[in-house]
Amino acid sequence: MNKLTASSLFSGAVMAFALTGPALSMDLTELTDAERVQFRAEVRSYLMENPQVIMEAVNQLQAQEAEAQAQADFTLVSNNAAAIFDDGFSYVGGNPEGDITIVEFMDYRCGYCKKAFTEVEKLVNGDGNIRFIVKELPILGEQSMVASRFAIATKIVAGDEGYKSIHDALMTFNGDITPTSLGRLAKSFDLDADAITEKMDSAEVTEEIAKTRALAQAMNISGTPTFVMDDELLRGYLPYDQMKAILEEKRG
Repeated sequence: MNKLTASSLFSGAVMAFALTGPALSMDLTELTDAERVQFRAEVRSYLMENPQVIMEAVNQLQAQEAEAQAQADFTLVSNNAAAIFDDGFSYVGGNPEGDITIVEFMDYRCGYCKKAFTEVEKLVNGDGNIRFIVKELPILGEQSMVASRFAIATKIVAGDEGYKSIHDALMTFNGDITPTSLGRLAKSFDLDADAITEKMDSAEVTEEIAKTRALAQAMNISGTPTFVMDDELLRGYLPYDQMKAILEEKRG
């Protein structure tokens, strides 16, 4: 539960008291000092007798805030649909003609992205009708940036198949990301490490990362992984069963 200040708890309690406690006949903005003291005493007495009202008010407030956030996120997806689903440069895998699109904003140094990787792969491969898009969002330091530049450069030099090989390898890689380790990785897939390295600092790679960062900023995305499933923004790691349930709900 989010931490609430004492004043916000009291405000919620006052509202609950006004709605469920003894009826108030006076205008609260016109109370005298004596009436305010009496009112506060009545509120305290009522809450001491009915402490569950505080949690009811807090739960109601949190439910309203969650609903407001969900509605705001639906609007963000709708307003940025072209950049999310058809930017012209992000890797598109799974079934390109799938009936549902899942987009993942990810960082190769993100522990929760690594945790989600096998579950997302299981979902996409097991379903067979999901269009899967990867958004490179390096936000966790220099090694994250180097890894993303290398992956994007691989896509430019070696195409989607080469990118997928490097992407999958980096998602399961736990060592330091250095030019040497990336070179070895490329050679393990018979890729041209020199050509990829030369392309890493190109304007094309820089522009792709900048556009994805701008999209993330526009959508108030500050952490990875973040998913877009069809019309819904899903912030943070989700286990396989939960993602599958959301998927089935959307199809239903």
